[in-house]
Order: sequence, then C-alpha cells, then structure tokens
Amino acid sequence: MIKYTKQFQNKLEDLFAESQYILRYEKGNFKSGYCVIKEKGVVIINKYYPLEGKINCLIDIIRTLSLDLSRFSESNRKFYLELTQIELAL
Repeated sequence: MIKYTKQFQNKLEDLFAESQYILRYEKGNFKSGYCVIKEKGVVIINKYYPLEGKINCLIDIIRTLSLDLSRFSESNRKFYLELTQIELAL
C-alpha cells in the first residue's frame, strides 16, 4: 500500500493541505526528522531527508495527530482511513 514515489508524497501533502495544519520543509536537526508545533498548527519536516524518509515522517505524523475528517474531500477521507489502518514496515 505504501509507495515511495513523489506522487504518493503529494497525496500525503494533500491531506495536510485540507487539514488544520500547515506543512513545511525546513532544514533542522530534529531527532525524529520532523517537528510538530500543535499550538500553531505547523508541521516541519527536514528538507534534506530522502523521499522515503519524508514519506515515513508524513505517515507517522498523520497517525499521531487527530485530524478533522470533516475538512477532507471524500477521496482524501478514504485515503486517510486507509493510512491509519496500515502498519508501517520499517
């Protein structure tokens, strides 16, 4: 189910575009590869991560945040529900 392609990354980014969080790619030395500032609704991912690392971070973040499903389109809602059911193979 998880594909490490730019198109799959774009689908994950679309979830953030429809959510209450702002997704940014910045340089930083985050221990987990990303930083979530819940008070401001900002998610920052290390821009120097390879594609696979960015996708794994996005999936990890999506699973830990409680996103408002009412803001999602039908296709993104279905995609979000599928993502929350998948086990991430590391």
